[in-house]
Amino acid sequence: MDITEVRIKLMECDHEERLLGFCSITFENAFVIRDLKIIRGGKGPFVAMPSRKLTDRCNGCGFKNQLRAAYCNACGSPLDDDRSHKQADGKAKLYADIAHPINSECRDLIQERVLEAFEKELILAQQSDYVCRYEDYGENESKQSAVTQSGNNMRLDKAQAGKKPHISHESNRVSAKKVDEFGSGLF
Repeated sequence: MDITEVRIKLMECDHEERLLGFCSITFENAFVIRDLKIIRGGKGPFVAMPSRKLTDRCNGCGFKNQLRAAYCNACGSPLDDDRSHKQADGKAKLYADIAHPINSECRDLIQERVLEAFEKELILAQQSDYVCRYEDYGENESKQSAVTQSGNNMRLDKAQAGKKPHISHESNRVSAKKVDEFGSGLF
């Protein structure tokens, strides 16, 4: 298995924050895994696999809630404190990997290549003409400029390049008729 491309998105952070960046890796020009995280650890940076928050259902209404939630987001009922499965070390398992290596050789290969690319990206980011190559789900790379048109509340920035701009409809709302009696006009 060959990692043919690694793309890094650096995070602007101070020395206290742990999240250093995101990356995507491509295997043999055929398969991409996005949203790996580069985290500052006690022994240096490491790579965390993409994951999702685990959920369970409310006993009252059946709504899915994150395991850290104290109350149901739908009905407001209190949720049990100890709903998560425990790991071998006794800590609550709150996240599940979406994709991950099965053996340590593969994990070491990914970690080595990602951290090598991360170090190179840090050097490139210091140049005045630096452009991040990380693509957010089909974002058009050629559109890198930010455009703001405050006249009609349209906004297009790097994160939205290539997407349809958001248009605020606040100024276009038609004022509703005032209703004199409660419930009039329902039928």
